[in-house]
Amino acid sequence: METAKSSTRPFVRKPKRMYKDKWPGLLFISPFFLLFAVFGLIPMLFSFYLAFFSWNGLGPMTFTGIENFRLVLEDALFWKSLSNTFIIGVMGTLPQLIIGIFLAYALNSTLIRFRNVFRVAVFIPYVTSIVAVAVIFGVLFSNQTHGLVNSILIGLGYDAVSFTTSEWGAKIAISLMIFWRWIGYNTLIYLAGMQSIPKELYEAAKMDGASIWSELRYVVIPMLKPFIIFTVFTATIGALQVFTEPLVFLGRSLREEGITIVAYLYRDAFMNNFFGTASATAVMLFILIMVITCVNLLLTNQIGRSTWKGGPK
Repeated sequence: METAKSSTRPFVRKPKRMYKDKWPGLLFISPFFLLFAVFGLIPMLFSFYLAFFSWNGLGPMTFTGIENFRLVLEDALFWKSLSNTFIIGVMGTLPQLIIGIFLAYALNSTLIRFRNVFRVAVFIPYVTSIVAVAVIFGVLFSNQTHGLVNSILIGLGYDAVSFTTSEWGAKIAISLMIFWRWIGYNTLIYLAGMQSIPKELYEAAKMDGASIWSELRYVVIPMLKPFIIFTVFTATIGALQVFTEPLVFLGRSLREEGITIVAYLYRDAFMNNFFGTASATAVMLFILIMVITCVNLLLTNQIGRSTWKGGPK
């Protein structure tokens, strides 16, 4: 009997020139990885390491095990900051995700004149300097009676509100600041998604006599699912990392009425020099973001598999 020949191909060594041709490409993309390693990966790993040590930023580091985590979990202000983060996150991000769809639909409509002007106007808050935002909202929500919002409340017969010191006043002001800054970004994302929907679908819906609500429900929103999932992910992560808005509105006092978990971390690290507990807070925040991201992923995958029943009436 003849022996069967092996069907496997013999190993062929690639010429050295093929490897040399890859070096220019690797060289061009290397700055990103170097910067990410220096300013992203290494600090993150050091933060994980520092979470198990006591350190004031200058003296020697002392290993404490999980003591930092225990101190953080026993701190009532930590739980207050976590509660504030969720409340401000929901109040500041959920409306912008919902209203952004309707704004994008209006800006995509051919019935509105000067659409480009309105598109630019909606996006301006996103590119506005945070210093300017702080000045604007400081005037709007001033604790004094001459503040714009308080003037309106007094004119309507209500008492003035101390927005920087009251429990819900601070949350409402910070949430409105977040909404105002980010509504344009999400609207632009949804607008790009609506412009990618084939025009034939819009025309078919109009021929079937679909109302605006039916067109939104059965044509626009199903086709926007990838964009909605993206904005939900980014908004959720952003809501858990809210820091700039409370800092510029409350100042370095960071009162407990509006302190968020990242502001709590900042307060521990750079105002109290407790870098160990600050790192422990950062680690717990990282775990929390990962858990919520996984839950979001499971929910969005389930929504993606579901089918929309019915049609335009």
